[in-house]
Amino acid sequence: MAGTRVKASGAAAPARTEPRAWARFAVFAECLLTGVWIAVASLGIVTYPAAFAAGVRHLRRRTAHEGGGLREFAADFRTALRRGWLVGLAGWAAAVAVWVDVQAARAGIPGGPVVGALGVLALIGLVVAGLRAAAVWEPGARWRTLLAHAGRRTVLDPAGSFLIVAGLAVVPVSAWFAAPLAVPVLGAVAAAAVAVEERYRHR
Repeated sequence: MAGTRVKASGAAAPARTEPRAWARFAVFAECLLTGVWIAVASLGIVTYPAAFAAGVRHLRRRTAHEGGGLREFAADFRTALRRGWLVGLAGWAAAVAVWVDVQAARAGIPGGPVVGALGVLALIGLVVAGLRAAAVWEPGARWRTLLAHAGRRTVLDPAGSFLIVAGLAVVPVSAWFAAPLAVPVLGAVAAAAVAVEERYRHR
């Protein structure tokens, strides 16, 4: 009788773990699909902040089991783009400024290497702050406020910021293996931003 109970309990264990494993795979697949949506929505050059904001909000809905799909993503993207394109433009301006600093460093200008290094670090910080702002974006939120608060979190939560940088590093690595892989991996970066913000909120 005891042996029968042990066998029964042992046989029931896989049945309990299968749905959990399937749920994890479903979330992973959703991240990859979201990465494709983000990549397509970012083709407008200055639309990448709105694309990430919409992608992150889609992942938050999915993890909260609130449904949502491409239609909701598109609606969030349009809403975030109303002021988000200005953030995208500012981001490109910062990238150009850093490129000029790096060129100055290569030209041998006195103090150029230090200025170039500081510029690169500042750009990385801005990218992280932008992702953290996108991770908490909601319709009606002001990008300026989101970015100001995200900048403080970027400094006060270095561990979380490092995790986002590590997630971003996966994108070029994936592109190095196979260029198309970088597209779905963008969804993993969005998921990392969601996880970092949740971690910060509950710590």
